[in-house]
Amino acid sequence: MIERFVLGVPVYRQRFRPVCGANTAEKMYRLLRACCAHAEQWREPFTGALECDETTFGGARHGPRGWGALGKVIVFGIIKRNGQVKAMPIATHDRKAVMQQIDAHTREGSLYYTDQWQAYATLKLRGDHVVIRKEKGRPVGRDHINGIEGFWSYAKNWLYPYRGVPSKYFHLYLGEVCYRFNHRNEDLQTLLYKLLREIPITKLSPLLVQK
Repeated sequence: MIERFVLGVPVYRQRFRPVCGANTAEKMYRLLRACCAHAEQWREPFTGALECDETTFGGARHGPRGWGALGKVIVFGIIKRNGQVKAMPIATHDRKAVMQQIDAHTREGSLYYTDQWQAYATLKLRGDHVVIRKEKGRPVGRDHINGIEGFWSYAKNWLYPYRGVPSKYFHLYLGEVCYRFNHRNEDLQTLLYKLLREIPITKLSPLLVQK
């Protein structure tokens, strides 16, 4: 099951070659995702040149579009230039929610790259702030936030085969994607065996369902 998880094989695609029942497989996958999410929670705050951005996850829906669309999860992300990423769901798309995450996951004195959203205006109080201006969807000049935008593409492509993610488990899937990205040049199977041995189930239980 760990090998199939590492290869990104959804449980529903294993029905003709099962190694256990579907419910057991889902629980095993959930446990592995919780290990990934736990590891990402303890990642040190970032410093240096950082890109910040927000996006939404969720399939196409009828009704209102944009940040208030039904069935969408708003996610805020920070990536260190040519390095690791942090991403977390936020309840609302506003300055307070975004700055809370920046305060928690970055160190003062960093160099922040963001788009022109006014919520980022106070970043100049924490460090240097470069605002990326775009025309027709492309950055003007040499500055960019291609790193975090590339991660959004990576995350959405990785989650697409799962054909929808239950909202109560979305944080686990997001933790998994971040862990995969941050260890993209390592043997994930070996790392997961180590996490399963080292993390007590008591620390994973609060993560398993997000209310």
